[in-house]
Amino acid sequence: MSISVIGVSYDAAQPATVAEFWAQALGRKLSDGASADFAAIAATDPATSGPFLMFHRVPEGKTVKNRLHLDLSTADLDAETQRLLALGATRLSDTTEDGRIRWTTFADPEGNEFDLVNAR
Repeated sequence: MSISVIGVSYDAAQPATVAEFWAQALGRKLSDGASADFAAIAATDPATSGPFLMFHRVPEGKTVKNRLHLDLSTADLDAETQRLLALGATRLSDTTEDGRIRWTTFADPEGNEFDLVNAR
């Protein structure tokens, strides 16, 4: 196969602000050169840190649910939930499936949904 994912792009009203949230949430560094129009978070090791993330300024705001979202994994759902809330995430819902998989759906500071998953 000759195609691979090199990154994930987000539309944003304030790219540097939302990129800083994601950098802190993921324990990664905001790339140099963030501006009012573009910000990025490099993938130091895509196998362990995840893909390159890019944030592009767009004129229109988010109006409906994302068609694509990140699923993040953690061994400590409760502690990471509190950390994400302190960083500015909004808790949208909590779900348990089959009594063994739990996840919380959040919105980042610009309203983009993402899930934090804990499989027991």
